[in-house]
Amino acid sequence: MTQATRAQQAEALEQLRDLKPGETVFTFLKHVSRSGMYRAIDLYIIRENTPRRISWSAAALCEGYDDRHEAAKASGCGMDMGFHLVYNLSSRLFPTGFGCIGEGCPSNDHTNGDRDYLPHQHRDGGYALIHRWM
Repeated sequence: MTQATRAQQAEALEQLRDLKPGETVFTFLKHVSRSGMYRAIDLYIIRENTPRRISWSAAALCEGYDDRHEAAKASGCGMDMGFHLVYNLSSRLFPTGFGCIGEGCPSNDHTNGDRDYLPHQHRDGGYALIHRWM
């Protein structure tokens, strides 16, 4: 199990800079420990109708990479761990928040009553990316 160096984290951040708010990150469960407290999850985005695997880059910015299962680490239980990974990745990519993208904006502000879809800034960058299981 590998933890990324600062140089690897910077490289991963550069590789994922092209992700935009409202983009969907797909997750695929590869492994669950016997205790249920650990998962190895693959992450993908779709570009030009082709899946692009971003697991290593996402893992470098989140909890690390599981070499044995070749996927991103996700520790814990009691929540959707795929969402957890995508939320943490999104938080790292958009640390100061993101601009509202209008109708269909994934920000939890809209779920919590904000019906303003005019251009404004959302403070929580963790909701910039959309999560879907494959």
